[in-house]
This record gives sequence, C-alpha cells and structure tokens, in this order.
Amino acid sequence: MHDNTLTGFFGAASGGLFYRDRAITYATLADESARLAGALRAVGVGQGDRVALWLPNTPAWLATFFACAQLGAIAVSVNTRFRSHEISDIVRRTRAKVLCYWPGFRQIDFSAILAGCDAEALSSLCALVAYHEEDGGVPAEVIGRPVHSYAGLIQRPALADDVSRPDSGCIIFTTSGTTRAPKFVLHDQKALMRHATDVATAFGYNDERARVLVTAPLCGVFGFCNAMAVIAAGRSLLMYPTFDARQAVNAMRQYAITHAHATDDMIHQMLAAAPEPQPFPGVKFFGYGAFSPALADLPARAEARGLRLVGLYGMSELQAFVALQDELAPLSDRSPAGGRLVAADGQVRVSDTETGAVLAHGVAGELQFRVPSLMALYFENDEATRSAFTVDGWFRTGDLGYTLADGRFVFVARLGDALRLSGFMVSPAEIEDVLQEHASVDMAQVVGAETEAGVKPVAFVVLKPGAKFDEQVLLAHCAGRIAKFKVPVRVVAVEDFPVTPGANATKIQKAKLREWAQGLLQA
Repeated sequence: MHDNTLTGFFGAASGGLFYRDRAITYATLADESARLAGALRAVGVGQGDRVALWLPNTPAWLATFFACAQLGAIAVSVNTRFRSHEISDIVRRTRAKVLCYWPGFRQIDFSAILAGCDAEALSSLCALVAYHEEDGGVPAEVIGRPVHSYAGLIQRPALADDVSRPDSGCIIFTTSGTTRAPKFVLHDQKALMRHATDVATAFGYNDERARVLVTAPLCGVFGFCNAMAVIAAGRSLLMYPTFDARQAVNAMRQYAITHAHATDDMIHQMLAAAPEPQPFPGVKFFGYGAFSPALADLPARAEARGLRLVGLYGMSELQAFVALQDELAPLSDRSPAGGRLVAADGQVRVSDTETGAVLAHGVAGELQFRVPSLMALYFENDEATRSAFTVDGWFRTGDLGYTLADGRFVFVARLGDALRLSGFMVSPAEIEDVLQEHASVDMAQVVGAETEAGVKPVAFVVLKPGAKFDEQVLLAHCAGRIAKFKVPVRVVAVEDFPVTPGANATKIQKAKLREWAQGLLQA
C-alpha cells in the first residue's frame, strides 16, 4: 500500500464501524476491501475503469469504494432511489464495466429494474456483483451478464499490488444544475484525503471520545464526506442502510453519539420521535443542512430542546462540509449555511454576476472558491469543466452569497433553477424530458412549490394537437421511469407557458409558473 493514497490512509485507520448493531474493525474492512480488489481485477476491472455502486449505506459500499481505489478504478455513486431512466443514463455515459447492487433491498426487485433499462445503454457492463443480507443465493445471470456473489468475492486472495496514486480519479458523484443531463463530478484521491483530514480536525473528530452517526446516504457527498472524515480520524462510525428517525434516536443514545449531521427534515423527524424535553444531552456537535423553507424555524425549536444546530456548506464539486459556522455563535449567526472554510489555505470571494468584479464584504453575488477539496473535473465534459472556472482560476458555484470581514461567508440561495428534492439537487429539465417522452406531451416545464414536507415538483404541460390530457397517466409514466422524489405531485395542462419576449430570446416566466404551482397546492 502507498501511505499517500486512500488505501494507505484506510488501512492505517484504527477504530471501526457499527452497522446494524454489528461491530466491524477498520482492519477487517480493509482486508475485505483488498480481497474484493483482487476479485474485481480477475473480473476485468483495471486502472481508469468505472464501477457503479448502486448500494445503500453498508460496509460493502465502503469496501468496494476502497477496492476501486487500490485498482486505480473509479467508483460511480448511484442512488438506490434511481430507476431505469437514471440507471440507463449513468451507465451509458460513464461506460461502467461492473455494477454492484443489492437485488432485494427493501423488497424492491432491482434486477427487474435493470431488465427494464435500455439494453444499449448497459452494453458496457461485463458483470454484476450482488450483495445481500438475506437468506438465499443470488441470480446466476441478469440482463445477460454473469452475477458474482459479493460474499463469494471477498473469500478470494487479497490484491498483491496496489496501483493507486494520489492523482488517480477515484469517485464520481452525479450533480444537477440547470443542464439537461446530470453532470458527473470526478474527485481524485489526494483531494479526498486532504479534505477528510481537514474535516476531522474542524469538526472535532480527533477527540478520542468522538462517536459519529452517519444519517445521509454514502452515494452523496453529505454522507460520504462524513464517513471519510471519521475514518481519517480513526474514530467509531455508526450507520444503517437507510434513515429511520426512531432508529437514529435510539442509536444516538445506545452508542453515546457525540457528533452527527443531518438535513432539516431528518432533524425534524428525530425531534418528533424523541418526546423528552432535552433528548440528546451527550451530543457535542450537530451539523445542519437547511433545504426546506417550511422548516425555517427548526434551529430555534431544536435550541429550545437543548440541541444546538450548526450551519454547513458544501456541494458535489467542492465536497460536503467545506465550511461550517461557529458552534458557539448566537443562533442567528450559527444557523445559516456557510461559515469558515475547513481548509486553512482555502479562499472564498464573491463576484458580480454580470461584470465579474469582486464585491465588498456584505454585498451579495456569486460565491467562488479556491479550495484543496475541489473536484478534478467533470467527467468527459471539457466544456462544462472550463465554464466552471473564472479566467483567473476560481470555481464558480452558481450560488448567491456574501462574505464577511472576519473571513466567513453566508450562502443565500441558488442562482439557477435547480430543485432541492428530498435532500438531492435535481434539474427540472431531467423531469421535463421524461414527461416529453409521453405521446400526449409536446412541451413540459417543472418548478418547485413549497409545502410543509419541503419543496415538491409541479409540472405544466402543453399537449400535442388532438391529444387528451390525463394527469394520472402522466404521473404513472413518470413513476415508472424516475425516482419517486422526482415525480411531480401535480401535472397541469396549459394552452401556453407565460413568456417574456427579449432581444436575444423569448424566456419562459419561471416565477409565474412557481406562483401558479404554489396556488395549486394551497387550493
């Protein structure tokens, strides 16, 4: 192993993982990872190849990620909520060679979902790896590809020659802004290692008493970066396949959790599941991701019950936890997203969105960064990579915010139209494309509407001449192709979209559509 790569960093970690009340040392997990790396090489995975991880939060997710790192291969994070439309797109564009999945997770027939994918889109796959925790075996073949049992692969001899390098690309996260298809964010090993170490220091994981609960899925940077920082510090990490509020509350007490991070809707559910006046007296730090405007009062409600929430900031391109607020600051200063960068040599500035001029403290504009946690590039998308940076080398976030004289910054909102649904950034165009695949739909526009349960997508469609409108048919059409949280809560037919004529183009009035959508849900 190489000490300056992820696999050396992982193999040297002390401490361990608690998974479904089972203790697993990092040494055991490192051995499992090395065995899996040897098995994946035998299947044909080599340097630069992609391996899709369509798994929930399990030790197997971490072992497979580190196995890919040893091979110089790239893990592709895939949300278990994704269905045939998303899987086809991700595998096709990354040309993944192997896909790892849990066939019966949550009683969902994931093999059938694969069978429903576009065959050409999956043509790069040479094999599947099936993980399971239930009794019984795994299918011998799915979509015409051999299926290898994860349990069998980890019985193979360990990889003898680790070929990882600090500059090896090692993981891809999908992201959505205003582009029609999700971009693929590629990170290399040195950026992940450096950031994990910075986060461990900034968040207090180096305290030998630290025990950390991971609530968010590893397929996103929120959960992934949390787990990586805990491993970097060699501390105890607790996780379950999916988030359940009651289970999380019980685990925090049983395992004396000192540090946790969660989205606002998760924290809201946890507080509701814990009736005591002060349910978490042992928690030293609780990071807070604010995604639902309907829960704007959550920090105050949590504080009244002894839980001090701390605002965070991050994104797929920069990694999660790139900044945090001062945990000792007053509530009004502590709860907004933003704060101080975890990297001592990191830099943040704000630029005017029209002129590009750097703005003074307190003046809102586009947040831009120079940080060591920055992505290597957008995978096989040179144009997107170039446009993500200013001419003088700063990363453009597309986020609105402002800096403060003491070195902190405050995030205000997204500059674009991306939707935050169930904690994930989603491009409206992705949902619009699915609707426009239906024979009755000529054009579609999707906007977000605020509800007590968070932002929900609402779709407006213009029908093709002579077509009949059936909302339930269109909802079912979406439900069969995209993840449940992306399916619109309403689909409404309109004669035309509201537009504003301009010198360069006629623009659809998204603000007007949002107003209509809000009225529909409040009616």
